Amino acid sequence: MRSTRRNNLRPTRLALADVARLGATGLRTRPLRTVLAAAGIAIGVAAMVAIVGISSSGGAEIQRRIESLGPNLLHVTGAHRAQGEGLATLPRTTRTSIARIGPVLAASATASLPFSAYRNDHVPAGETGSLAVLAADPTLLGTLHADVAFGSWFTTASARYPSVVLGSAAAQRLGIDRLGADVVVGAELVPVVGVLDPVPLAPEIDTSVLMGWETARSHYRFAGHPTSVYVRVVQDQLDAVGTIIPRSVSPTAPETIAVGIPSDAIAAGQAATATTSGLLIGLAGVALVIGGIGIANTMIVSVLERRPEVGLRRALGATRGQVRVQFLSEAILLSVLGGVTGCVCGSVVTTVYAQIQGWPVVVPLWVSSTGVGVTVLVGAVSGFYPAMRASRISPTAALAAL
Repeated sequence: MRSTRRNNLRPTRLALADVARLGATGLRTRPLRTVLAAAGIAIGVAAMVAIVGISSSGGAEIQRRIESLGPNLLHVTGAHRAQGEGLATLPRTTRTSIARIGPVLAASATASLPFSAYRNDHVPAGETGSLAVLAADPTLLGTLHADVAFGSWFTTASARYPSVVLGSAAAQRLGIDRLGADVVVGAELVPVVGVLDPVPLAPEIDTSVLMGWETARSHYRFAGHPTSVYVRVVQDQLDAVGTIIPRSVSPTAPETIAVGIPSDAIAAGQAATATTSGLLIGLAGVALVIGGIGIANTMIVSVLERRPEVGLRRALGATRGQVRVQFLSEAILLSVLGGVTGCVCGSVVTTVYAQIQGWPVVVPLWVSSTGVGVTVLVGAVSGFYPAMRASRISPTAALAAL
C-alpha cells in the first residue's frame, strides 16, 4: 500500500510564467554579468538591423528619386568599336531621327568638345580635374528633368555668346560657388552663367562644363556630331522605342548604335549595394556567434557557482528536467534581452543616419523579427550544454560541498 502511494507521486509541471520567473531570477541577481553577456548579442543584432535599415532607406531614396525624375529615359551613344578604337561616331541627324519616332516625347543631344576647362590660366595644362567640355542642346534641361542650383540655363541672349553652365561636381572642382566667375575653356576666358543640381539619371553631366550647341559651332568649329542623345519616351513604349532607335538612326549599320536605360544602371548599382550589405550582415552574424559563445561561457560559470542552489532544489524535489528548463530559460532570456536591445539600437542608428541624409526611414519588420528569432535560437543552442551539465549535478555531492 505504501509502495503504491510512492509510485503515484508525480513532479509538479512548471507553467510558462513560472519558467520565465525562474529564468529571470538568475539574471536579476547578477545584473552586471547579465548586461555584459547580453552586450555581445546586442551588438550583433544592432549591426544587422542598422545595415539592413540603412541599405533599405538608401534604396527607398534612390527609388523615390527615380520616380521623381522619371524612369522613361533612354541614353543613346555610339557602340564600342573593336580593338579599343573608342565609340562609333553618331550621325549629325541622330537627334532629329529619334525625335520623329512616335512615342518619343523629347530628345536632346550633347557632344564632347576637344577642349579642357580650367579655373584660370595659372593651372598647369593637363590638370583638368577629369572634367569634360560638352556642347548641349537648349532643351537638355527639360529632357533630363534637371534643375538649376543658381544662375540660369542658356537663354536666347547667353546662347549667342560664349558662356558655360557647370555640372554640380564640375563647379565644386573648379571652386565656383557664385555667379560672375570665369573659367578658361581652350584658350578663352568664358563667364559662368549657371550651375546645375546633381542629375542622378545622367551623372556624366555633373562632371561637365556645358556650352550652347550653336555657340560651340560658331566659336569652336564644332562639326555637329553628337556623342550622347537623351530621349524621353512614353513609359510603356520604353523597350519598343529602344529597339527601334538603332535602325532609325543608322539604317545601314544599326550595330554601331548603343541604347541604354539610365534607371536600370541605378537599379544595378542598388543591387550591388545590396550585395555589399549581405556581406556586412554576414559579419554581423559572426558577432552573433561570438555573443552566443559568450552566453554559453557565462552560463557554464553560473552553473559552477550555483551548484549548492541546484543541489538544494534537487533535494527539495526538483527534477533534472526542471533544472534543465531553469538554466535553458535563463540563457534564452539573456539572449532575447540582447536581441531586443540590439533591435532598438539598430533602429535608432538607422533613423538618425537617414534623417541626417534626408532619406525616408525604412526599417523592415522582417529584420527585427528575424533578429529576435535568431537570438532565441542562439540562446537555446548556447544554453543547452550548461543546462545539461546543471541537471547532472548530484544533490548529495552539491550539498556536501557546503
